[in-house]
Amino acid sequence: LSRFCPIFKTDSNLSIHTDNPDLTPCFQNTILAWIPSIYLWSVLPFYLLYLKHNKRGYIVLSMLSRFKTLFGVLLWCVSWADLFYSFHELLQNRTPPPVYFVTPLIVGITVLLATLLIQYERLRGVQSSGVLIIFWFLSVLCAVGPFRSKIMTTTAQGHVNERFRFTTFYIYFALIIIELILSCFKEKPPFFSPVNTDPNPCPELTSGFLSRLTFWWFTSMAILGYKRPLEDKDLWSLNEDDTSKIIVQQLSKEWDKEKAECKQLITQEWPIPEDKKHNRKPSFLKALLRTFGPYFLIGSFFKLIQDLLSFVNPQLLSVLISFIKNKDAPAWWGFLIAALMFICAVLQTLILHQHFQYCFVTGMRLRTGITGVIYRKSLVITNSAKRSSTVGEIVNLMSVDAQRFMDLMTFLNMLWSAPLQIFLALYFLWQTLGPSVLAGVAVMVLLIPFNSAIAMKTRAFQVEQMRYKDSRIKLMNEILGGIKVLKLYAWEPSFSEKVLEIRKNELRVLKKSAYLNSLSTFAWISAPFLVALTTFAVYVSVDEKNILDAEKAFVSLSLFNILKFPLNMLPQVISNIAQTSVSLKRIQQFLSHDELDPNCVETKVIAPGKAITCFLHSINLLVPSGALVAVVGHVGCGKSSLVSALLGEMEKLEGEVAVKGSVAYVPQQAWIQNATLKDNILFGQAPNEQKYQNVLEACALKTDLEVLPGGDQTEIGEKGINLSGGQRQRVSLARAVYSNSDIYLLDDPLSAVDSHVAKHIFDKVIGPDGVLKGKTRILVTHGISFLPQVDHIVVLVDGKISEMGSHQDLLKQNKAFAEFLRNYALDEDIEEDEPTMLEEEEVLLAEDTLSIHTDLADNEPVTNEVRKQFLRQLSVISSEGGECPNKMSTKRRVSEKKSAEPPLPRKNPNEKLIQAETTETGTVKLTVFWQYVKAVSPVISLVICFLYCCQNAAAIGANVWLSDWTNEPVINGTQHNTAMRIGVYAALGLLQGLIVLICSFTLAMGGINAARTLHAALLENKFHTPQSFYDTTPTGRIINRFSKDIYVIDEVIPPTILMFLGTFFTSLSTMIVIIASTPLFAVVIVPLAILYFFVQRFYVATSRQLKRLESVSRSPIYSHFSETVSGASVIRAYRRVKSFVDISDLKMDENQKSYYPGIVSNRWLGIRVEFVGNCIVLFAALFAVIGKNSLNAGLVGLSVSYALQVTLSLNWMVRMTSELETNIVAVERIKEYSETETEAPWIIEGKSPPEDWPSKGELEFVNYSVRYRKGLDLVLKGLNLQVHGGEKIGIVGRTGAGKSSMTLCLFRILEAVKGEIKIDGVKISEIGLHDLRSRLTIIPQDPVLFSGTLRMNLDPFNKYSDEEIWKALELSHLKRFVSSQPSMLDYECSEGGENLSVGQRQLVCLARALLRKTRILILDEATAAIDLETDDLIQMTIRTQFEDCTVLTIAHRLNTIMDYTRVLVLDNGTIAEFDTPASLIASKGIFYSMAKDAGLA
Repeated sequence: LSRFCPIFKTDSNLSIHTDNPDLTPCFQNTILAWIPSIYLWSVLPFYLLYLKHNKRGYIVLSMLSRFKTLFGVLLWCVSWADLFYSFHELLQNRTPPPVYFVTPLIVGITVLLATLLIQYERLRGVQSSGVLIIFWFLSVLCAVGPFRSKIMTTTAQGHVNERFRFTTFYIYFALIIIELILSCFKEKPPFFSPVNTDPNPCPELTSGFLSRLTFWWFTSMAILGYKRPLEDKDLWSLNEDDTSKIIVQQLSKEWDKEKAECKQLITQEWPIPEDKKHNRKPSFLKALLRTFGPYFLIGSFFKLIQDLLSFVNPQLLSVLISFIKNKDAPAWWGFLIAALMFICAVLQTLILHQHFQYCFVTGMRLRTGITGVIYRKSLVITNSAKRSSTVGEIVNLMSVDAQRFMDLMTFLNMLWSAPLQIFLALYFLWQTLGPSVLAGVAVMVLLIPFNSAIAMKTRAFQVEQMRYKDSRIKLMNEILGGIKVLKLYAWEPSFSEKVLEIRKNELRVLKKSAYLNSLSTFAWISAPFLVALTTFAVYVSVDEKNILDAEKAFVSLSLFNILKFPLNMLPQVISNIAQTSVSLKRIQQFLSHDELDPNCVETKVIAPGKAITCFLHSINLLVPSGALVAVVGHVGCGKSSLVSALLGEMEKLEGEVAVKGSVAYVPQQAWIQNATLKDNILFGQAPNEQKYQNVLEACALKTDLEVLPGGDQTEIGEKGINLSGGQRQRVSLARAVYSNSDIYLLDDPLSAVDSHVAKHIFDKVIGPDGVLKGKTRILVTHGISFLPQVDHIVVLVDGKISEMGSHQDLLKQNKAFAEFLRNYALDEDIEEDEPTMLEEEEVLLAEDTLSIHTDLADNEPVTNEVRKQFLRQLSVISSEGGECPNKMSTKRRVSEKKSAEPPLPRKNPNEKLIQAETTETGTVKLTVFWQYVKAVSPVISLVICFLYCCQNAAAIGANVWLSDWTNEPVINGTQHNTAMRIGVYAALGLLQGLIVLICSFTLAMGGINAARTLHAALLENKFHTPQSFYDTTPTGRIINRFSKDIYVIDEVIPPTILMFLGTFFTSLSTMIVIIASTPLFAVVIVPLAILYFFVQRFYVATSRQLKRLESVSRSPIYSHFSETVSGASVIRAYRRVKSFVDISDLKMDENQKSYYPGIVSNRWLGIRVEFVGNCIVLFAALFAVIGKNSLNAGLVGLSVSYALQVTLSLNWMVRMTSELETNIVAVERIKEYSETETEAPWIIEGKSPPEDWPSKGELEFVNYSVRYRKGLDLVLKGLNLQVHGGEKIGIVGRTGAGKSSMTLCLFRILEAVKGEIKIDGVKISEIGLHDLRSRLTIIPQDPVLFSGTLRMNLDPFNKYSDEEIWKALELSHLKRFVSSQPSMLDYECSEGGENLSVGQRQLVCLARALLRKTRILILDEATAAIDLETDDLIQMTIRTQFEDCTVLTIAHRLNTIMDYTRVLVLDNGTIAEFDTPASLIASKGIFYSMAKDAGLA
C-alpha cells in the first residue's frame, strides 16, 4: 500500500485530535477522488435501462446543453493533463507513485462518461437529471477537503510544491462547481412530445430534479390557494399515467388474463372427482399486483433507505453526549456532529416523502382502477346477479371498498419495514444496555397480543357497524325516494323510528369500539414508557456496577421512540389488511358475477327460434321485418319478460333468440337521466334540428315544452322527478324514435299518458301511418283500441303463447282472446265490416271507446244500470247535436285541439331545477367549531384540555427526573438510592398513562354524544322538510349528508381531535424542555415559528379547498353510477355502454384531479415542516455544543432527544389542523341541512279535529291559489268550488293543467298562496299536517313500495289486525297471490317493490286505501299501468267499497268517470267547466271535445 501511495500514514494527531484537522494526502487522492466515480458506475446500468424504456422525444440542443458538454470536455482534458504530466515525470525518471496514474485515469473516464450521458439524456428527452446532479454534488463535496488542505499546506509552508497539479486541481474544482450549478437548471421540454392540448398541464412532468425532490413545483398552487379559494379551473390536469383510460385498461387486461387462466385450469381439472377438485376462483389480487406492483416497489425501496437512516441519529446522539462529557475535545467535533445530525435528518425527510408519494399515487391509481372496473362490470351483469346486491351495495363497493385499498397503500410497506426496524433497534439497544433489553422486549411482546386482540375486536365491531350503516343508508335511500308517499300517507313517524332504531344500535357499537380505542391509545402512549421503565429498572438492579448515565439512558430512549411506531403500526396494518381482504372478496365476488351473454341474441340474421327463460316457456315467435306486433295478456303473464328476452336481459336456458339490426327500447317505467330534456331525447346521437322537432311533434311534447321553465334545456331531476308520469313516458318514447333504429321494443308506452295523447301517439308514431312505419315494432299494450290496426297479435298466458295471429284471425278462432275482446268491445260488427275505412267516424267511435279500456259494454252481464242509462243519454245527445263530424280527420282534430291552448311565455331558459351543490370557501368559521363543542358539551371540552396539560406535565416530569438521575454522582462505581429513583420514575410515567386513558375515554363519549344529537336533528328536519326541497335537491346529495358527513362526525372527528391535542401539547412540551436546558434556543424559536406558521397557513388554505373540491366532485361519480345501474337495460339496448363508461371515467378523473394535488400538498408540507423540525434538532445540538462548559450530559441528552421527536409531532400538528378544518365542515353541512325551512307542524296541540272527522266528506275551495315554489307561476289560480259529501268527482284537463296539484293542495304538500280549503267546515290550514293527512286517503300515481314485509307496507304502525289486512287484500284482489306465498303477510318486498309487477304494486296501494277507509279518497291516475281486467276490478272495488265516500279521481281515461256525479275540467290552473258529465257534453265545451276525441260523444 505504501508503494501504491507513498504518504499513507493515518496520523490521528493530524486528523482528529487537533483544533485544525486535515486529511492525509493519500486519503484525498484515493478514496475521496474515487467516491463519485464509484457512485456513477454503479448507478449507470440501472439508469440506462430506465432511459431505454422511457423515451419522451429528444430535446433540441440548447445553450445550456452546449455549455454543460463544453465544461465536461474541459474537465476530461484537465484530468488527463494530470495523467500525461505523470507520464512526463516518468520520462524524466522521477517515478511518481502509481496513484498519480490511476486516479486521473479513473476520474477522466468518469467525467467523459458523464459528458456523454448529458447528450444521451438529451436525446431521450430528460429535462433534468437527478443522477448527474448527485454526481456533481458528490464531486464537489469530495473536492472540498483537498481544496481546504491544499490551501492550508500552502499557507503553512509558504510556497507551492507540485505547481502543475496544484493548478489543475483548482481548475478542476472551479469546473465541477460550474457543472453542479448548470445541472440544477432544467432543459426545455422535449421536441416531438405528444402535443399537449392541456390548458393547464401539471408542472410536475416538466419540473427539475431538485424541484421534484422538494416538491417545489407545488408552491405555485399553495400560494394561489392562499390568495383566494381554489376553483376547478385552477386544478392541473392529471398526468397521463393516472388517468382512468390508461389504468382501467391495464387492470381490465390483467383481470381478463386472470379469468382466462382460471377457465383453462378448470377445464383441465374436469375429470378429477368433485371432492378433490380445488376450486380456484380468478384472483383479483393477482391482477392488482401485476398492474400496480412494480410502481409500488420503487416506493418500498425508498422506505428501506429511510429505515436505515433513522438509526443514524441515535448513534450521533450518543457521540454528542460523550463529546459533552469530554471537556477537552476540540470544538469542531461538536459542530461536525450537529451538522451530521442535520444532514441525516434532511436526507431522511426527502427520502421518506418520496416513498409516501409513490404509495399514495399507487393508492389513487388503485381507486381509479377498481372504480372503473366495477362500473364496467355493472353494465354487463345479469339481472339475477343484480338482484343479489342492491344499488346501494354496489355503490358501496365503489366508495367504501375502493377507499379501503387507498388507505391501506400508505402503510402496506410496514409489513416488512416494521420487523426490520424492530430488529435494528434491538440490536443497537443490546449494544448499549446488554441483556437487560430483553426485559423491555418482553413487555413489548406482551403488548402485541393485547393490541391485536383490541384490533380484532374493533374490526368485528366495525363489520357490525358497517352492517347497521348499510341498512340505515338503504332505508334512508328508500325513504328519500318515496318521501312524497310518506308525506301523503303521514307515515313519517313510523319510518323515522325505524331509522333511529338502527342508529341507536350503530351508536351502541360505536361506543364499544370507543372503549377499545381508548384502551389502545393508553397502550400506545404507555408502551414506550413501560418498556423504558422495565429495561432501566432491570439494568440497574441486576448489577450494582451498572450505572445509568446520560448516554445510555437517552440513546436507549430515542431508540425506544423509534420502536414505538413499528410496534404499534404492525397490528394496525394487519387489521387493515384483514379489512381490505374483506373488501377484496366483495369486489371479487361482484366482478365474478355472471355477465349477460352478448351473443345470447343474435343480431345478424332472423331465424325462428325459441327462447326459454325463467318466466317464459317454449315460445316460438317469428316477427317479419317491418311488422307491428302487439303483445297482450294479463298482469304478470310475462309480457315484459318477453321484451327482456329480446334484449338479451333474461338468462337463456335453451333455444335461441335472434334480432336483426339495431334496437330501441321503451321500458314500462321510463328511465330518465339527470340531464337536460334535450340530452335525454338525443341520448348521445348527433343533433339534427329538423328531425328533433318532428320527434317532439310526434310524441306530443311540444306543449309540455311550453310549460317547462327552461323549454328543452330544462334540467330534469334524478329519475325524472320534475316530469309527470306521462311526460316521462313520452320523453322515453321520443328517445326511441329519435334513435332511428331498426327494431322498436315498446313496453306499454301508452299506459301512463292520457287517452287522447295515447291516440295521438299511436297515430303519429307507432301505428300504420306513424313515424315508425316500415320498422319492426313490438308493442306490449293493455289498450285494446289499437289492436285492430296492428299486423299481428300475440296473446300470452302464464309465460306461454296461447295464440297469435291478426286481429281478424283471433276473433275468428273464438278462443281466449275473442272472449277477452268481447267483454271489452262495444260493437264488433262495425269493426268486421269496415276494417279499412278508418276515416269513418263510427269506427273511430268504436275504437276510441275501446281505447278507453271501456267498461261501458252493453252485452256485459254485470254492467249496472247507470252505464246503460248513460249510453242512452249519450246517443240522444249526439243525435240532437245534429252535427256530423263524419269526414273530419282525426289528425286535424288533434291539431286544432293543440292550437286552442295559447303557448305560455318562455321563462328564462337557463333556470336550472337542481342548484349546484355549494362549496363553502375560505376559513371555516369559528362558529362551526363552537357548534361542535356545544354538541359535545362545553364542560367536557374544558375537562379534556385540562387533562392533556396534566398528562404532558407528567411526561416532562418523568424525563427531567431521568436526566437528573443520570447526573447523580458515581461513588465507588455505584449510584445510590436507585430504588427511590425507579419508584418516582414509575409513578410519574404511570400517572401519565392513566390520565391519557381517562382523557381519550371522555373525548370518545363526547364525540358520540355529538354524533347522536347532530344526526337526530338532521333526521328530524328532513322528515319535516317540505316536498319542494326534495324536488330541487338530488337524493344523492341528501344521502351524502346521511352517509359521508355522519360517518365523518362518528368516526373521523373524535380521533382527529385526539391526535391534534396530543401533537400540540407534545410540540409545546418539547419547546419548553429545550428552552429550559439551553435558554439560547429562545432566539431561534421566533424565526422558526414564523416559518412554520407561514407554511401552515399556506397549506391549510390550499388543502382545505382541495378537499372540498374533491368531495364535491365525488358525489357525481356515485349518482351517475346509481343512475347507470338502474338504467342499464336501456343503455345496453341503445348500445351506449361505451359512452357511459367514458362519462364515468371523466367524472372519476375530475375527482382525482383535485385529489392528486391534495396528496402532493401533504408531501410539500411534510418536507417544509420537517425542515423546521430538523432545524430545531440542529440548533438544540449547536447550542449544546456552544454552552458545553455550563451544561451537564443529562440535560443535553434530554433536550436533543426531545428535539429528535419533535419533527413528527410538528408535521402531524399541521396535518391535524387541516384535517380538523376539513372535516369539521361536515358539522357545517349537517347543520345547513338540519336548518332548512320546515313544513307546518304535524300535530298542533289543542287544534286537533274531532275523532271521526271528516264525517261527511265535504270539500270546499275558497278563492284558492297555489304555486310549486317561490319564483314560479301559480299552478292553480283562484279556485272556488264546493263538493258535497259522498260525491264522485272526476278531474280532467290537459297535462300541466294542474290536476295533480289539486291533490297536493288537499294534503298541504303545497301550501296556499292565498285562499283556503275547508273539509267539513274545518280549515285545513289550521290543523296539524298529520291530523289532516291521516284522515284522507290517496292512491298515488306511481305505486311506491318500501323494502320490508308486505304487512309493513300496508300498515307501518301496526294499527290493524290480521283479519282486517286479509279483508283488504281480498278486496284488492291480492289475496290469491299473497296466500300462495310461503311467508304470507310477511312476504318480503324488495327495494322499491321490484319483485312485484307494476300492476300488483298498484293493487297494494289500493289495499292501503281500503285499510284506511277514510271519508275522502283521491285517485291519481291510479289505473295507468294495469290491464283491462285489473282496471275493472279496481273500479268495481272503488265503486262498491267507497260508495258513501267522497271520491276525487284524476282521470286519464274518460270512461272511468262518465258515471260520476260531476266532472271538473281544469284548464291552465283555473276551473273551465264543472257540472255533470251529461250536461258538460251538451254544452259542447272542452269536455265535449275531449270526449269526442275519446269517442264518447
